[in-house]
Amino acid sequence: MEFFRNTNIDFLGKKWYFLAFSLIFSVAGVFSMLLWHGIPWGVDFRGGTLVYVKFSHTPNEDAIRAAMDHAGLHNAKLQRYGAVGNNEELIDLDVRETNEAALDQGKLNIIKALESNSPADKTDLNNASSLTVQKYLLDKDPLHLGIDADKKYTAQGQSIVDYRDKTLGGVLTSIDQLQGATDPATLASLKDGFYLSDFGVRNVEIVGPQVGSQLQKQAALATIYSLAGMLVYLGFRFEWIYGVAAVITVFHDTLITVGAFSLLKEDISLTVIAAILTLIGYSNNDTIVVFDRIRENIKLMRREKLSDIVNRSINQTLSRTILTAGLTFLTVLALFLFGGEVLRGFSLALVIGILIGTYSSIAIAAPILVAYQDWRIEKGKRPVAMPVGAVKGR
Repeated sequence: MEFFRNTNIDFLGKKWYFLAFSLIFSVAGVFSMLLWHGIPWGVDFRGGTLVYVKFSHTPNEDAIRAAMDHAGLHNAKLQRYGAVGNNEELIDLDVRETNEAALDQGKLNIIKALESNSPADKTDLNNASSLTVQKYLLDKDPLHLGIDADKKYTAQGQSIVDYRDKTLGGVLTSIDQLQGATDPATLASLKDGFYLSDFGVRNVEIVGPQVGSQLQKQAALATIYSLAGMLVYLGFRFEWIYGVAAVITVFHDTLITVGAFSLLKEDISLTVIAAILTLIGYSNNDTIVVFDRIRENIKLMRREKLSDIVNRSINQTLSRTILTAGLTFLTVLALFLFGGEVLRGFSLALVIGILIGTYSSIAIAAPILVAYQDWRIEKGKRPVAMPVGAVKGR
């Protein structure tokens, strides 16, 4: 199947337009990373505290952010996660302590910030632990068990919390929902000592700054090693200038992708790094297809100018490029649109990277090859991208 037959587009004739496009986006990304927004590292890299909160209603992020600011938790990042109907929110706090107490403190900070008009003499059942429920029941002894109460109420406290978290999804809208988890006397006692907020803190995670810095270093090394491996492979498989052109192209793609994340203020997480490494391979594969056709045509068109050979090669592979890139782009676009917030960063990196990677294989890699060849001819040297017996004249 082919979309284009016998096309004759002068891609190299438009190289200055391509250069201007790449410069605009590259410079904008560099300025954003250095002067405006910085590199928006996610909690995986910079360290911090992640608090997973489930609401009984659709969360209002503006109200949540205002409540956090009022409680002194400034610059908190909010992100929806899970299915839309689950009403779940991920709150990223800039709290970087790594001890066990910080887990409880992160939870308490969120509860304190989000609770409003809570009764002073009651405990929030949506955020109570099984130990809290157990201690309350032991103190009130609604079943009048006396000295035998400990074992019974320990089991009931755990059963109530498990029913809330595992059966009802973590948030109660009415204490009567616990009828399937306890007996009537205990239920009546819970109504006297507990109230219900409209949210429940499901989990708290902490990433220390030391771990974050290590991940930054490892991510940078992974990218550098992949670029070095490509340079060695292409230098061995073709000529070293092909490898240099491919590495410059991939660096261009990576710079624009990371710059776009900085401009959009989207966090760069481990999954985004995985997407960028995937794109390095994807872009390189596209470039190799064009380079391989150039090498084949050099043998068949020995007396043609290299610029004409490169244009011919790009046109010959254009249909293949559009088909593969187009189908891949539609797939990742669907992932971006329907994959939810958890996959947003990963799919956004793929959407940007596939567009830029396909563009750069045509607009960056090939012109670098021709520019280097022209420079060698001007210096009176043998053009390395052509066979030894090829005509040097332009």
